[in-house]
Amino acid sequence: MPWSHRDTFETAHPIVGMIHLPALPGSPGYEGTRDAIRTRLLEDATALETGGVDAIMLENFGDTPFYPDSVPKTTVAEMAALTTTLTSAVDVPVGVNVLRNDAEAALAVAAAGGAAFVRVNVHVGTAATDQGLLEGQAHETLRLRDRIDADVAILADLHVKHATPVGDTDLEQVTLETVVRGGADGVIVSGSGTGQITPLEDIERVVNALETLEAHVPVFVGSGVTPETITDCIAVGADGVIVGTALKEAGQTTNPVDGARVEELCTAIQVP
Repeated sequence: MPWSHRDTFETAHPIVGMIHLPALPGSPGYEGTRDAIRTRLLEDATALETGGVDAIMLENFGDTPFYPDSVPKTTVAEMAALTTTLTSAVDVPVGVNVLRNDAEAALAVAAAGGAAFVRVNVHVGTAATDQGLLEGQAHETLRLRDRIDADVAILADLHVKHATPVGDTDLEQVTLETVVRGGADGVIVSGSGTGQITPLEDIERVVNALETLEAHVPVFVGSGVTPETITDCIAVGADGVIVGTALKEAGQTTNPVDGARVEELCTAIQVP
């Protein structure tokens, strides 16, 4: 039975707010304490939930430079603990993204921490990135989900930001491969980088490709969503949005979440 984003998020057009974690223990940029990270996590979560988001996703954004596809055990442990803290603190669904492309860790963390979905940056195909070549591991990811009995949806990027696809770059073909052969439960279309506008024509192309396939798979916009653009994204067929930078103080990705910005964006959405 296909995954239903409406059942998970209890809305047809969910807004997923991002928590960009500071550098975790073991990362070059780590400074401070675990308590400080948890405090920041809970403050951001409160601002997001109070402001009206339908879900929250956390990722190890501060762990630069990123491991390509297999993070250390300490990162998995830290993220599992933080995910458990988050799911215990909020009443909205929680998602996990383990950067740069550790789908195995993300699934394990989500299953252990009670999260509902994961984001996988490169699920099928190959992408050239600053971490080198990243290769999709859909064959392993789906089998792992079955082995550990994880009731976790997989949201997969198509042309993920901060990367250049290797091989077939046709967006419609990538959509087909990701959904039909890769088995993704939802797809994410983004701009070229963090906070960069996602072209409306790219959203339309993905929506049309899925209609041609008769695939009932939700489309999420993964970057550049603002109060000024969110309604346009929905109007061209996007089902939901994932928002980070626009919700931060002064519009800076690494800053704390600004509750007023969250409320502004959540009240700006107009469903045609």
